[in-house]
Amino acid sequence: MAQERERPGAGTLDDTSTKTQLPHLYKVILHNDDYTTMDFVVSVLETVFLKGPAEAYRIMMLVHTTGAGVCGLYPFEIAETRASAVHELARENGFPLRASVEPE
Repeated sequence: MAQERERPGAGTLDDTSTKTQLPHLYKVILHNDDYTTMDFVVSVLETVFLKGPAEAYRIMMLVHTTGAGVCGLYPFEIAETRASAVHELARENGFPLRASVEPE
C-alpha cells in the first residue's frame, strides 16, 4: 500500500492578505443661480441623482439658501458623469445650473 504524503502547501492558498482599497469619493455640488427654477433643480436631483421627492426638495432648499449643496458622494468617474449630466440637462432647458466635483 502506498502511503500518501501531504506536501506542505498542497491544496491551500497562500495567505497574501491582499486588501481591496475602496475608491476615493468625490462630492458633486450644485451651485445656486438667479435663473434656474426650484422645480427644475428638484427634477435634476430626482433624475440624475436618484433622490426621492423629500430629499430632492431638502437639497434644493439647501442650495437655494446657502448657495451650494452636496448631491452625493461617488467615485471620480461617476461624479464627473453626473455633473456632466446636470450641465447637459440645464443647457437643454435653458438654465445656467452648475455642478462641480470636489474631493471628499
